[in-house]
Amino acid sequence: MSSKPLSLTEGFAPPDLEAWTKAAAKTAPDARVEALIRRTLDGIEIAPLYGAWNAGEPAGPRRGSAADATRPWDLRSKVFAGSPVEANAGALKALNDGAASILLPVEAAGLNTSDAMAQALDGVLVELATVALDGGAAAVEAANALAVVAKGSPLARLAFHLDPITTMARQGPDLFDASVQTAMRHQGAYPAAELFLASGRFVHEAGGTEAQELAVMLASGVAYGRALEGAGLSAEAALSRVTLGVSADAMMFQTLAKTRAARVLWARACAASGVDVPARIEARSSRRMLSAADPWTNLLRLTAAGFGAGAGGCDALVLDPFDVLIETPTPLAQRQARNIQLILMEEAHLGRVADPAGGSWFVESLTRDLAKAAWARFQAIEAAGGIVASLDRLAEEVAVARAARDRQLKDGEAQMIGVTVHRPVDAAAIAVAVETGRFAPVSLTAAFEGVEA
Repeated sequence: MSSKPLSLTEGFAPPDLEAWTKAAAKTAPDARVEALIRRTLDGIEIAPLYGAWNAGEPAGPRRGSAADATRPWDLRSKVFAGSPVEANAGALKALNDGAASILLPVEAAGLNTSDAMAQALDGVLVELATVALDGGAAAVEAANALAVVAKGSPLARLAFHLDPITTMARQGPDLFDASVQTAMRHQGAYPAAELFLASGRFVHEAGGTEAQELAVMLASGVAYGRALEGAGLSAEAALSRVTLGVSADAMMFQTLAKTRAARVLWARACAASGVDVPARIEARSSRRMLSAADPWTNLLRLTAAGFGAGAGGCDALVLDPFDVLIETPTPLAQRQARNIQLILMEEAHLGRVADPAGGSWFVESLTRDLAKAAWARFQAIEAAGGIVASLDRLAEEVAVARAARDRQLKDGEAQMIGVTVHRPVDAAAIAVAVETGRFAPVSLTAAFEGVEA
C-alpha cells in the first residue's frame, strides 16, 4: 500500500510578493514598505520578507560530508590555568568530561618551555586528542615545546596555531618570520599539524563588523599561505596547513552566515591560486557579547553562538564559560560550556544534515552578501600592500564601526537581552577594566552595567 507524500504547501496559494507588499504597506511606517528594511553596519540590507525571488546560486561549500553525525565538529575546551600543574588538571578533566580537544593558555600557564608543556600534557594522548595552542607573544616558544613533547609522532594531532598578525595587531612583537621558520621546522615531522591560525577575531573583539572580520581572516590566511609557499611548500600544501578562525556571537543568523561565508571566501582564494583546499574553521565564542552583571544570561548567548557556528559548518568550536568575565571560571560554568555543545550535537542532532541552513532564502542571501562585502574589503587590503601594511587603517575603520554600534545600543536601535532590555532590577554595577590601544577589546555591555576599574 502506497502512502501519499506529505505536502506542507498543499491548499495554500503560491507566495505573491506584490500582494504581500500591498498588504504590508497598510501598517508600515508612513505606508512605506522600504521602512521595514534594516541595514547592518556593513551596509547589507535585511529585508522583511524572503522568498523564491531571492533565490540564487547556493552559497556552499559545506563542512565535509564525512563528518560524524553524532559529533559533527570538534568540541574544544579552553583550559583556564595559571601554572602547568593547573593546566594538566584542567586538560584531563575536560577530556574526561566530554571534550574532544583542548585549547591551552600558553602565557597564563607559563607553557613556553618543553618541561612546562610536558607537565601540562602528562597523561594526554596527543594521537587521540588535538592539542591547540593560544600562544600570543610566546607562540614560537610554545610551538617548539609542543613539538618536543609530541616526540615526533606523525599521528600527533597538533594545532600550533601560530598567528603573528594578531600579535602585531595588538602591538606585540613582530613574530612573522620566526613563526614561518618554526612552522617549516615542524611541518615535516607532523604532517597533519595545523601550523597557522588565520583569524579576524581581534577585529571582532575590538568592535568590528562581520565583513571586516572575514576580510582580515582571509587576508591573514593568504599571507600565511604565501609565506609557507615562499619557504618551500607547494601552494596546496601551504594553504592546507592554515586554519581559519571566526568569532561566534549571539546574533545567531549573522554567525551562521558568517561561518558559511568563510568557506565561500576561502574557496575563492584557493581557486585564484589554482588549488582546491577545503576550509578548516575554528570558531570561538565572542567575548564582547558577554554580560558581567547578570552572567546567567550568557548561557542564552553562548547557546545561540554555538548553534550558529555549528549549523554554519565549523570544524571546531570553543565556547567560553558563562562567568568568564567576573572570576576564574567555576567548574559549573566550564561544565556548561561543554554541555551546550553536547546538547547541540547529541540531542539537537545538528550533524544529521551537512548544511542545515542550505536553501534558506534568507541565510543564502545573507551569506552571499557577507561574502561579497568581505571580498571587496579583502581586495582593498591586498591593494594597500597586504594585511600587515593595512593594520593602522583597519584600526581606524574598526573604531568607526565600534562607535556606530555603541550609538545603536545607546539609542535602543539595537538591543541586548538582559543588558539593555529586561535587566534585573537588583543587578549591581561591575568593575570593568578598560583597555586602550590599537584593536583594544571592548565590552558591549560595560556601558550599561559596569564602572571602570
